[in-house]
Amino acid sequence: MTRAGGGVGDRGEPGAGEPEIGSTASVELVVAASDLASALRLGPEDVFPPVLATARMVALMELAAARLLRPFLGPGELSVGLTVEVVHSAATPEGAAVEATARYLGREAKAYLFEVVARDGGGEIGRATHRRAIVASDRLVAGALRRNGRT
Repeated sequence: MTRAGGGVGDRGEPGAGEPEIGSTASVELVVAASDLASALRLGPEDVFPPVLATARMVALMELAAARLLRPFLGPGELSVGLTVEVVHSAATPEGAAVEATARYLGREAKAYLFEVVARDGGGEIGRATHRRAIVASDRLVAGALRRNGRT
């Protein structure tokens, strides 16, 4: 569930602003084989257990925070992750449901700050502090292409 405020914020654009402090958004995932750490191997020497990959948990956490910011995006904008400080504290097997809930904490300059907690049926499996920014999608892609000599 997403609960957030609205209005025009300091970016001065329609839809700009920020969520109310303490507002939350959650996403749920049923862990599939492709979400497991064992699915992330690039070669035979890469051996990981058949439990939810930390990378997949982090992606779920980012998605929860991004959904909380969605109502505040202007045309052509999206939110991108800047930092994730995460602890993955418990393993989750294939087939289990995992829910990540992001809670908005406020701004740090241009960054939007979140606390995100992930849980499965056994309780908390991870916790993170996450920062996101709102950017123009076309400018982000153009910069990535230019940085890699593909202008």
